[in-house]
Amino acid sequence: LHGNPGRQVQPRKIRNYQEIVMKKQIAVILGPTATGKSHCGIALAQALDGEIISGDSMLVYRGMDIGTAKPTAEELALVPHHMVDILPPEASFNVVDFKERAERLIDEITARGKLPIIVGGTGLYIKALLEDYKFSSKGEDSALRAELEALLAEQGKDALYARLEKSAPAEAGKIDINNTRRVIRAIEAAESGDDLSHSKSEELVYDAAVFGLRMERSVLYERINRRVDIMLEQGLIEETRRLLEEGVPESAQSMQAIGYRQTVLYLKGEWDKATAVDKIKQATRNFAKRQFTWYKKMPYVKWFNLDAEPNYENVTAEMIKTVVEKFKIG
Repeated sequence: LHGNPGRQVQPRKIRNYQEIVMKKQIAVILGPTATGKSHCGIALAQALDGEIISGDSMLVYRGMDIGTAKPTAEELALVPHHMVDILPPEASFNVVDFKERAERLIDEITARGKLPIIVGGTGLYIKALLEDYKFSSKGEDSALRAELEALLAEQGKDALYARLEKSAPAEAGKIDINNTRRVIRAIEAAESGDDLSHSKSEELVYDAAVFGLRMERSVLYERINRRVDIMLEQGLIEETRRLLEEGVPESAQSMQAIGYRQTVLYLKGEWDKATAVDKIKQATRNFAKRQFTWYKKMPYVKWFNLDAEPNYENVTAEMIKTVVEKFKIG
């Protein structure tokens, strides 16, 4: 840039150059539920002096440990973890909240000379972070929100969803009828003129090594079924009952999560235990399908295909090798 004094350098090009060389380095481990992301994330952080940022929408809630498959206290103590147990169960949390917090954490971890490692399965959250989604919103219409909440309370989720199908039929096909908070938000967007669309960068805003864990569907579904059985043995029903007794409303965003929603219906006597367990397993399998849909939109993921009994030592060794070579560590 300084070798030719007569050369006219365009300022825009200088900014682009600086953006490229100053990209922060991060690693990401994603994949559907029950594939072993937490195990790999801890191993990667231990090997590379990293700190983990949870990319899971449910791990933010305190006191919701079993139904979220939260890492144990012993696992959390092995390496620094962030975005875990930061909110009470009645709080709301969305992709905008995640992105803002994660960006700040990446800056802080990088400043300490550590490697930020995003670990989680919430595809929208991770995609929004890596591709720098810019969300636009004009705010909530409190009157419309009250109207929609009244509709839900008086006529149920079917009536609420029917209104979504009328107001925003294209969005209705993307949203689970049981996710009433998201249904309400979509109706608000359609009926109040609230622009929830986003723009994104053409390239990743971080120098990112992005890894994905996946396995054959039948194997994954068997692991999911086994995990649900383990959750029940560990006390999922008791955990859900405690949350309700502590005053967490069943309408809270956190209580709409898979596992808790079905257990609440069992505790209310609307389902017997066997039905509730089957519904949890089915909902979790469907969730895994939706996760795969998100990941298909992320062509930069390096995938590891796992067997029924995964050799995580080999998987993490390959991840470490890739990160060391990519970031020229050591």
